[in-house]
This record gives sequence, structure tokens and C-alpha cells, in this order.
Amino acid sequence: MMTRAEKDVLIKNLKEKIETSKALFLTNMIGIDANSAVDLRKKVRDANGTIVVTKNALFGKAAAGTHAEALLTGLKGTNAVAFAFEDAPGVAKAIFEASEDMELVTLGKGYLGTDLLEETQVTELAKLPSRDEMLGTLLATFNAPVSAFARLMNSIKDECETQGVEKPGDLKVEAAVEETAE
Repeated sequence: MMTRAEKDVLIKNLKEKIETSKALFLTNMIGIDANSAVDLRKKVRDANGTIVVTKNALFGKAAAGTHAEALLTGLKGTNAVAFAFEDAPGVAKAIFEASEDMELVTLGKGYLGTDLLEETQVTELAKLPSRDEMLGTLLATFNAPVSAFARLMNSIKDECETQGVEKPGDLKVEAAVEETAE
């Protein structure tokens, strides 16, 4: 049994997590085996998040006066809260993938910033690419014009060598003739 002082410290820590997290999601881990729970917590931690399992009343007290008060006050049943401190889609994806493998793990409502998300919206967020995947796509997009320019310059150099000229301005360019069928 927790003492009042221990509960106060836990409530303070939960309130801090609610206020500093970029997203939070309701989930359930009750009933899964220890190895699966450790694996899920590791995946969430790798996405710079954490999962907290405690009494619903403590979640409600910690949420009092925050944007998450409506969601976390008056919870019924077994609940856990996953907090995302950087990569919200990554944390949601870790829980979503676990819920596909294990029936007991669920991904419920949540918050992205201060916006309440329904279960379907949280599922859509989980299907987004992770932060690293999005950054990789962005980097590839930035690199595409530079790569195309490098290929063009290399082909001009190759053509100069093929024609035996020293300057690209001396290249002989033949116009492509289109044949028309009459």
C-alpha cells in the first residue's frame, strides 16, 4: 500500500509528464506476460516515450487542471498511459504493432499536443512513418536535385571524352529527327 507522500510524489511526476509530453495515449497492458511487457516498454522507450501503469484515481488527480483532465478523470477498468516526449507517431506505432500481435494490448484515445484524438485518429497517427523515416524522406528530397545535377555534369564530361573535345562548348550536338509516317 502506498503512503500519502508516495502518492503525492507519483501524482506530481505524472502531472509533469502530462504537461511536458508532446502526446499521450490510453493503452492497456494488463494480462500480457512479463517478456512482452518489457519488449513493449523498450519499443516505446526507443521512440523516446514511457508507459505508466497506476490506479485510475491517480491519473485523474494528476490530470486535474491540465489539458488531459477530460480524458484521464473518471477512467474505468484497467488503463495505462503512454507518453511521447519527441516522436508521437513512433510511440503510437509501437503500441499499435503490439496490439496487432497481442489482443490484450489496446490503443485508445489520446492527445497530440492539446488536441484530443479519437481512437481512429490515434490509429491513423500510428500508421504514419516514424520521425526517422520522415527525416530520411526529406533528406532524399533535398538531395535529388543535387544528384541530378551531378549526373548531368558527369554525362557532359563523358560526352566530351567520347567526342575528344576539351571544352563542353566545343561539343557537337545533333538534333533528334523525328520520323513522320505518311
